[in-house]
Parts: sequence; structure tokens; C-alpha cells
Amino acid sequence: MNKTLLVIRIGFIGMCIMGSWLLCYTITDWDHFRTIAVLVGGLIGVLIVLVDVMLKGFSLRGLSALTFGLGVGVVIAWFIGASPLLEQGDVQVIYLVRLSLFIICPYLATVVALRGKDEFNFVIPYVRFVPHEVDVPLVIVDTSALIDGRIARVCETHFLGSGLVIPTFVLTELQIIADSPEPVKQARGRRGLEVLSELRKIQGLDIRIHQSEVARRQDIEAKLVFLAQSMKAKLLTTDVNLAKMAQFQGVQWLNLHALEKALRPELVVGESIELELVKPGKDDGQAVGYMPDGSLVVVNNGRAYMGKRVLAEIIGALPTGNGKMIFANLLGEVATS
Repeated sequence: MNKTLLVIRIGFIGMCIMGSWLLCYTITDWDHFRTIAVLVGGLIGVLIVLVDVMLKGFSLRGLSALTFGLGVGVVIAWFIGASPLLEQGDVQVIYLVRLSLFIICPYLATVVALRGKDEFNFVIPYVRFVPHEVDVPLVIVDTSALIDGRIARVCETHFLGSGLVIPTFVLTELQIIADSPEPVKQARGRRGLEVLSELRKIQGLDIRIHQSEVARRQDIEAKLVFLAQSMKAKLLTTDVNLAKMAQFQGVQWLNLHALEKALRPELVVGESIELELVKPGKDDGQAVGYMPDGSLVVVNNGRAYMGKRVLAEIIGALPTGNGKMIFANLLGEVATS
């Protein structure tokens, strides 16, 4: 618990007890009930602090939605109560009907406002305590992009000049995956949390946590698309199905796979490359290595240099489904210092 909040809560309970004690001095008939008054004051203070603890997850957006719902409900109840429908009749019945309206209408309006508090925020924006530039382009990040990890390296280069928006339900889903009993899912979730920590350490990176929840995990994709549409933001994900849904609804998709492919260097015949030979090739004397982008390189006369770093000259390239297969002739071993 925050130490400052703890001190404030203890002080508030103490003030309730002291107020009850002083109240007995102002009301003469209560002189003999000071102990009871102190107990009642302390219980009232503890009760109010418990209510405060229960409202821990209640955000400013929820408070604004609650206020809006109560106001709309009261206005609706007043209009119905002041209508000609309740001008004539039994006075007690009319009173009970109006009382019921002032209880039911605010309740229903409040529930509707709280359920749609994300939509409500776009209709009547609340005051932000952290100033952000309004014209900054936004990118909504989903769970798959955080688990993928490449987003951190892209942001470190400062090529992505947009504010990253991470909804709270994405953080919740990431935490659920990290707490999974399955080792593979657990490792993926922890990797996503580590990437999130790396993003927070990047200086000058605009990260915004969007307070938004979903009732069911099945609704996460639809909610991501809705937020992107409402905030006029782009969607950063590696989930192809989610990307197709977003594109169908007019939301632009930032494809990390396409970015990586576009950044692969174009190798031409006659160019020299350095690589490490890791395994033998199919033909006699050949050895195989890999470029940093994953492209496979077949080096002629390189089998004797397996496990070593060599210099080779490109003599051809063959496109494949996973990239390119490059053929090269061995020039010699690279001297290591």
C-alpha cells in the first residue's frame, strides 16, 4: 500500500474519532455516551476507508461516466414526473411513481454509461492530467506485437514517430499468458512483459495506457478495431486475422513482417559478403551459412571451413518462399583478431 495513502487514511479515522469525542461536549445529553460515540465515529471512518479501498480500480473515466449517467437519469425522471401523465390521480400514488422514477432512471442511465464508458469518452472527452499533443499520430499495440519483440528495436531507432497506445485489456491478457501453467505460453507472456519494460526505458517514446476493458476475451479483437477507428489510429499487430478484420473496416495495419522484408539489403552478383558456415551443403564441397535476415547462402568449396567465418562472392540468387537462396564462391577465411 502507498505509505502516503496509509497515513491519510489513518489520519482520517483519527479525525472521525476526535470529531465524535468533541461532539459529546457540544451536546450535553451525550456526556455519558462518549465511549459509544468514539466507537461509532471510528467505525464510520473505517467504513469510509473500506469504500475507498473498494473503489481502487475506479478510474476518472468511470467517475465521469457515472456522473453523466446520474445527470441524464435525473433529467429523464424529472421530465416524466413533470409530464401531464402525472398531473391527476391519487397524491400518494403520484408521489410513489415519481420516487420510483428518480431511483430507477438514474440507475439504468448509470449502468448504460458505465458499460459504454469508452464510447462516452469519445463523445465528451474528460480532462487529461498528462498533456499530450493532439495532432500526434497514434498507433494501438496489441498483445502479439509485444510478444513478437521487434517493436522495441524499431522504437529504439526513433523511426516510429507515433504515440504508442496500449489498452489495459492488452496488459491484462499479457499477464494472463505470463501466468499460464503451460511453459510455452508462459515464456511468450514473460517475453511480452520484458518488451514492455524495454519500451518504457526508451527516452522520448510516447507511451499511453488507455483505460479500457472487455467483458470477454473473445471481444478483444473487435475492441482493438473499435479503438483504432474511434481514435483514428493505426493498428500494430502480427496477428494476420486481426489485420484482415482491421483492413476490412478501414483501419490501417502496420505490418512488422513487411517492414523487416523491406529493410533486407539487396544483394547483387559480384558483391562480397561475410558469414559463418554452419553445415554442409547438398553437393560435394559446398557449405551453408545464413545472412542476418535469415537468407540461406550456399558457398562452393566451403566445406573445409565449416564453423569458421569466411568471405564469399555472390554468383547468383534464387527467390524462395522464405526469402532468398544465395549462391557464392569462397574467397577465403576471414582473419579473427
